[in-house]
Amino acid sequence: MRRTNDFVVGLVTLAGAAVIVGATLWVQQAALGQRESGVTARFRDVGNVQVGNAVVIRGVRAGRVKRIELADGGWVEMQMLLDPAVELPHDPAVLVSASSLFGEWQATVMSKSGLPPNPDVQQQIAEASGDRHVLPGASLPDIAQLTGVAARIADDVASVAERVQVAFTDSAARELRRSIGNVERVTSDLAVAVGRHSNNLDGVLVDVRAGTRSLNAAAASLRRTTARVDSSTSAGEITRMVADAGEATAQLRAAAVVLRAVADSLSASQGTLQRVLVRTDSVMVKVNAGQGSLGQLVTNPSLYHNGDSLVAELRDLVADIRAHPKKYVNVRIF
Repeated sequence: MRRTNDFVVGLVTLAGAAVIVGATLWVQQAALGQRESGVTARFRDVGNVQVGNAVVIRGVRAGRVKRIELADGGWVEMQMLLDPAVELPHDPAVLVSASSLFGEWQATVMSKSGLPPNPDVQQQIAEASGDRHVLPGASLPDIAQLTGVAARIADDVASVAERVQVAFTDSAARELRRSIGNVERVTSDLAVAVGRHSNNLDGVLVDVRAGTRSLNAAAASLRRTTARVDSSTSAGEITRMVADAGEATAQLRAAAVVLRAVADSLSASQGTLQRVLVRTDSVMVKVNAGQGSLGQLVTNPSLYHNGDSLVAELRDLVADIRAHPKKYVNVRIF
């Protein structure tokens, strides 16, 4: 009987040890008899990920986190064990995030094109890329961080609400009511003004229609002119005009040659005129200085007075001859 009890106790002990080992293996999700493939990813921060957390691909559990360790350059490397039948997506990346509200985390392997459009996530993936043997990784903020951010946003909203409440007092409400009333009065005044000036608007519309008709007539005239230009081109008038323009250009060139010759002759005449002016200037200098007869006549006042007295005497002589012609002329007839 005693041996039977010892056998039962040993059997229970072995069964308990087997249960404990099985539970441990289940908790650690160890795959007995299966060869798992290892994949390494690197992050700047893995959040609250722990060894044994699930690795998910396209929403299906495909492995677990085996090891997390610090690496050089400020990186954190995380080694994951995946089921051998699992294929990684094209251009893979690893995103770690909270999987529940109770602090559980998971690592999701997805294509880079499926990453959320978060600038922080995109920057983390870009920094972690570069090593083809290591997958780039990024982490999303957990619920606690989001709650902290929401609390800060709520505080900011509360402060803004307090400022609005301070600014929007009873006096501000009364002023707003008065402003609304003023707007209503302005609107009514505008309606009255529009009603009064509707006739003017009708006149403006009539003028616009008349202007439109004038523009249409001008467009028609332009079409006719264009048609005439086309017909002139086809009849050879443009060719004749170009020939006439060429002849006019040749005549202008000949005229330019003549003008050049005239300019040369004028240049020579300019030298002669300059010499004449120099000589005339020297003569005028001598006249102003009183040199010569002309200079004496211009500058000597006595010659002027003598000439004036001579003219007076000649007038008296002429008057006396008219009065007494026999005194000066004696005609005898034989």
